[in-house]
Amino acid sequence: MTDEWRGWREAAQAALYGDEGFYRSPVRSPAGPAGHFRTSVHASPLFATAVARLLTGIARELNTGTVALVDVGAGRGELLTGVLAALAARPEAPDVTPYAVEVAARPPGLDPRIEWCAEPPAGVTGLLFANEWLDNVPVEVAEADAEGVPRYVRVRTSDGAERLGAPVTGADAAWLERWWPLSAPGERAEIGRPRDAAWARAVGSLTAGLAVAVDYTHVRGARPPFGTLTGFRGGREVRPVPDGSCDLTAHVALDACAAAVAEASTELTDQRAALRRLGVGGDRPPLGLAGTDPAGYVRALAAAGEAAELTARGGLGDFGWLLHRVGLPALPP
Repeated sequence: MTDEWRGWREAAQAALYGDEGFYRSPVRSPAGPAGHFRTSVHASPLFATAVARLLTGIARELNTGTVALVDVGAGRGELLTGVLAALAARPEAPDVTPYAVEVAARPPGLDPRIEWCAEPPAGVTGLLFANEWLDNVPVEVAEADAEGVPRYVRVRTSDGAERLGAPVTGADAAWLERWWPLSAPGERAEIGRPRDAAWARAVGSLTAGLAVAVDYTHVRGARPPFGTLTGFRGGREVRPVPDGSCDLTAHVALDACAAAVAEASTELTDQRAALRRLGVGGDRPPLGLAGTDPAGYVRALAAAGEAAELTARGGLGDFGWLLHRVGLPALPP
C-alpha cells in the first residue's frame, strides 16, 4: 500500500479487495473471514438450517422443484456447505443450484456442486442471501466541520490518520440530507450510496424469488452520531487502518438499501423475529426430558444455547434482515 491521502471509499476498496488486499491475500488472511470475526454462520449450524427452511419455502411458493441459492459474500463457502447438509436431511427439499459470490479464490475441498463466481448470476430463480456482505462494501465517510458543513474525510493509508477534505456535494450530499443529516461539528456519517446501488444490482439479478440482506444496521432517526467505521483482526476489534492488514466494516443503513429497490415487496425486521419464524427460538427443553432421554436432553439444551446466541438482544439477534420478494405476492401484514 502506498502512503497517501485518499477518500475512505477508495482506500478501503484497495485495502480489502486489491491484489494484496485483506480479502484476497492468502498470506494476510489464510483462514478467510472466519479467522478474524464470528458471524451467525460460524456461531451455529442452526443458522444454515434456518436458511434451508427459507429456501424450501420459497421453492414451494414458486411451485418448482429446482431453485438457485446465491450466497453473496460467501467467505469460504461455510453457509452453502451448511445449507446443503441441512437440505440433505429434508425429504421435501428441492434440487438446488448453489452459487458462491466471492472475490477470493475458491477454497480447496469445497463441494463441487457449488459454482464459484465474482458476481451474482443473472436471471436465476430462488433465494439470494447476503450475510454480512453490505457492511464490507466501501463507502465515503463524511464529518461536519466547525461550521457544521459536511466534508469528506481523507485517510492516510499507512496509519489511518485522518483529515477533512472538500465539502460533500452532488448525489452524496443529497443522500446525506435524506438518510443521515449532519449539522453539529464533529458528527460523522458513512455515505451509503454504493451499498444501495450494490444491493439493487444484487436483487435485480433475481427473476423471481427472495433476496435477503443480513447485517449490522441502523435506521434514520437512530443513526450513531459519530459513525460506525471500525476494523477487525484475529477476532478483535482494532483501529481501522486501510493498509490491508485488517477487515474494514461499518454498519449498514438498510432502510436506504430498501428504498433503492423498486418493484419488490419489502420487509425490514430483526434477526430475532426472522429466525423465530424459521423455527429458531432458544427455548430450553422441558426438564422432564432429562429423565426419559438424557442424551436427547443434552442435545436439545445445546441447541437451545446456540439458538439463544443467534437471537440474543444486544447481540446477533439485533442484526437487521432486509427481505425483498421478487415476482411473488406480498405477504399479508
